[in-house]
Amino acid sequence: MPTRMVNLVVDAADPAALARFWAELLRWSITATTPDEVDVRAPAEDGWQADLVFVPVDPGARVKVGVNRWHLDLPSVSTADQLALVDRAVALGATPTDIGQGDVPWVVLADPEGNEFCVLDPRPEYADTGSVAAIIVQSANPNALADFWAAATGHRIVRDDRTVASLRAADGRGPWLEFLALDEPKSTKNRLHIDVAAHPGENQLAEVARLRDLGATPLDIGQGDVPWVVLADPEGNEFCVLTSR
Repeated sequence: MPTRMVNLVVDAADPAALARFWAELLRWSITATTPDEVDVRAPAEDGWQADLVFVPVDPGARVKVGVNRWHLDLPSVSTADQLALVDRAVALGATPTDIGQGDVPWVVLADPEGNEFCVLDPRPEYADTGSVAAIIVQSANPNALADFWAAATGHRIVRDDRTVASLRAADGRGPWLEFLALDEPKSTKNRLHIDVAAHPGENQLAEVARLRDLGATPLDIGQGDVPWVVLADPEGNEFCVLTSR
């Protein structure tokens, strides 16, 4: 059995404050708070089995550089719903941001620490995703990267063309994982990354070896002696392989 996605991790200068913003915006719950992380969990009806996890970063890494390569898209069911969600996000501390999107039907915002996210116009494919429509990843080669992440998460590839590749959980619930074509090379550590874990009874190091065979590489980001293994996917995006659970 492949590893599966268990967390979407966000680097934060103030993890507690950023977790509160996202919990209130998505109407999710903060389920754990420690000095090392703050966990936000979707309600069961959302269908997302992964947590949003906010972790502290060293002061030198708190300055955001450029546009995030990973971001969240939020769905809407009508134009009025889209505008209401934008208004709620702004009231909670989000700000409109211009990343060169031009005249588009979605709205680009930044959370209180500058992480971009989009509030989408109504789209049928996101009608049943819950509070998050998709995790978006900018990629030099969406097709190849989708193949890797399908093997890492157990998601199915349901759309695959030259500019976008889309993955969905096997049970058809929760957000999409989508890879969009972008020629700009990765220049700094991502502020968002995925944690995957082996299934109960599966061997963590065997899964690490499997992912390395698929193109992942070991990575030292200063993690020290920890029970998880840090890797980079074939395009250099950091991710962690947790112990089986």
